Amino acid sequence: MYGVIRNLLFRLPPEQAHNIALNGLDLAHRLGVLSAFSPKIDALPVNVMGLDFPNPVGLAAGLDKNADHLDALGALGFGFIEVGTVTPLAQPGNPKPRMFRLPEHQAIINRMGFNNEGLDHLLARVDNRRYSGVLGINVGKNKDTPNDQSESDYRKGISAVYTRADYITVNVSSPNTPGLRDLQFGDSLKGLLEAIKDEQLKCEKQHGRYVPVAVKIAPDMDDDGIRFVASALRETGLDGVIATNTTISRGAVAGHAHADEAGGLSGAPVREASLRVIKGLYAELGESLPIIGVGGITDGESAAEKVRAGAKLVQVYTGFIYRGPELIKEAVEAIRQVK
Repeated sequence: MYGVIRNLLFRLPPEQAHNIALNGLDLAHRLGVLSAFSPKIDALPVNVMGLDFPNPVGLAAGLDKNADHLDALGALGFGFIEVGTVTPLAQPGNPKPRMFRLPEHQAIINRMGFNNEGLDHLLARVDNRRYSGVLGINVGKNKDTPNDQSESDYRKGISAVYTRADYITVNVSSPNTPGLRDLQFGDSLKGLLEAIKDEQLKCEKQHGRYVPVAVKIAPDMDDDGIRFVASALRETGLDGVIATNTTISRGAVAGHAHADEAGGLSGAPVREASLRVIKGLYAELGESLPIIGVGGITDGESAAEKVRAGAKLVQVYTGFIYRGPELIKEAVEAIRQVK
C-alpha cells in the first residue's frame, strides 16, 4: 500500500509531497487507521547513553523539524524519534525549490537551510504530544548568527529544550547553513564542544537531571579529521556522536540531472561514506562513546552493517521516504541477527 501512495506523492514536487504525506499521517493517526501502514515490530531493547530504547532504529532529524507530527510518527514503530533542527529564532530557510529527488539512486538532495518555526513553537508542540517514546531534539544556529557567536545560539537551544528532551543533538554538519561545517574543525570545534558541555552541566545542576548530548558530524572528513573529532569528543566528555549528516560529494550521482544542485545529498549514495566514518570513529573510541549510525540505510543489511561497524543505534530518513514503515521492521530484524 505504501508503494502506491509513494508513487502518487512522487508525482508532486518533493517539498509539497513531504508536507502532504506528514499531514496524511496525522489524519490516519487521528482516525485510528495508521496500523494499516505499520507492520508489527517486535521489541529489541537496547540501553545507550543511559536511555532505554525499545528498538535501535530511530527517525533522523529533518523529517519533522518542528515536532508537528510526533504522535503519528511515534505510532509507526520507531525506537526513538529526533526532531529539529530547531534554531533559537524562526527562519524561512533557503529559496524554493530546495529539495530534489534522485529515484534512480534512492537519494535526495536538499538545501532546506534549517527552515523552522523556532524554539517557542517546537517546545509548545513537544509539550502537547502524546508520544511517550524516546525523544531527541536537534539544535542548531540561526543563519544570521556569525560563527564566532554561534556558541550563544547553541547554549540557548540546549537550555530551552533541556527539560523536554531525552537526549539533545548539536548539529554542526549541515551543508546548508553557510560556514556551519567550519565548526567541526580545529579550535572552533574544541571551543564549541567545551561550551556545549558547560551548558549541559549548568542545566543538570539547575534541573537535577542529566540529559545526554550528542554531536552530529559530516561524512566528508578525512582520516585525520575523524581522529580529531574523536579526540575532541573524548576530551570534552560529551555523550555520543551521530555519524553522519548529508554529503556535499556528487561522485556517486555524477551525470544525474540534479547532480549539480547545491545542498546535501542523502540516501543510498552516502552509505559507504557514512560507514567509513563510523569505522574510523569506532577505531578511536571503541566502547567509550556510543555512535549512532545514519546515512544510506535503505534495507536491513545497510542497517546491520552500521551496527557491525560499531554503531549502537541507527537512524533513517531518505530510505524511509523511499521504503516506508516496512524499512523500520526490516532494519530491526537485521540488527537482531547481528546481536
